[in-house]
Amino acid sequence: MTKKRKKYSAEYRAKVALDAVREQETVAAIARKYKVHANLVYKWKRQLLENLPKVFDAEAGSSGDAAEREADLLKKIGELTVERDFLSQGLGPFR
Repeated sequence: MTKKRKKYSAEYRAKVALDAVREQETVAAIARKYKVHANLVYKWKRQLLENLPKVFDAEAGSSGDAAEREADLLKKIGELTVERDFLSQGLGPFR
């Protein structure tokens, strides 16, 4: 009989990792407190510290991504408008 792995939510992992970053308790104490293995605490802490700079990069980069997406959508709207006009001219006498 196999055991299924537990899946922890992102909020839960963030809470554990923040507690580990504060270093007010040992990793073993944090692991006992949240009922997870100490290796997970180390892993989540490392992931938090590695990805923390990306949070601030996302603020600056999000406007560029939005502008690019908007340009793509406007291009698609133009293509669909031309296609609709072309098809409506071809179906003119049958309407």
